Amino acid sequence: MTMNPLLKAFLAGTALLGLAACETVPPAAAPVAPAAAPAAAPTPPPISAETAALYAARPDGDLTVPAIPASLLTEDKARQVVDYWTDEPVGTIIVDPYAKRLYQVRPGNKAMRYTVGVGAAGYGFSGEAYIPYQRDWPRWTPTDNMLATNPERYGPSAGGVDGGLENPLGARALYIHNSGGDTFYRIHGTPDPQSIGTASSAGCIRLFNQDIIHLAENTDSMTRVVVLTQEQSGQGTTPPEPAPIATIPGEPA
Repeated sequence: MTMNPLLKAFLAGTALLGLAACETVPPAAAPVAPAAAPAAAPTPPPISAETAALYAARPDGDLTVPAIPASLLTEDKARQVVDYWTDEPVGTIIVDPYAKRLYQVRPGNKAMRYTVGVGAAGYGFSGEAYIPYQRDWPRWTPTDNMLATNPERYGPSAGGVDGGLENPLGARALYIHNSGGDTFYRIHGTPDPQSIGTASSAGCIRLFNQDIIHLAENTDSMTRVVVLTQEQSGQGTTPPEPAPIATIPGEPA
């Protein structure tokens, strides 16, 4: 599928340019052996059939969500139930943007863990919030700030972009509010699966479309959301320290 110009602009990143140099070898010098070829990048381990099935193509209403290429998947990146220790109630969504993870709390010190991509806006909010509503295949409209700072890129889309396979919000969007109203913080899908697990140039918190569909199916209206700060990153992933044993004064500990 060829991406349209809007999507290419929305997902545009930066590239690094390398410079090469050479120098003359005096005639009397011994021949220089050719440089060894760089070692090939290690091939990622194959994913299980179960993981491949989680990210296979799937129908969703009138659309078909494309499969995630196996080259973009690992067992660690796939959604899975993990140990997680928190006092937050079951169902709470905990976003750890600095670890590129999202957790939905389950009973018994467990959580469903998703890998996420984090855009610049994903670091712009932390604290407690809730999800008043969600949308399937949502429209995307650039914010006033986007239009003001980059009118050439976002001006043509000022009226909004209909939901679909190339829409930047992907298959679902969960809208985050707090006591002050809309935070403009979103948890959403993406048409760019290679951005998952990375720091992206745009967007808030993005998941594979298969994962955002799964999360949305398990998220009720008014679900609580906690977004961790950098100092809180990793919170809940290790068991708490055991409480000290109380001793009676005068008796050996």
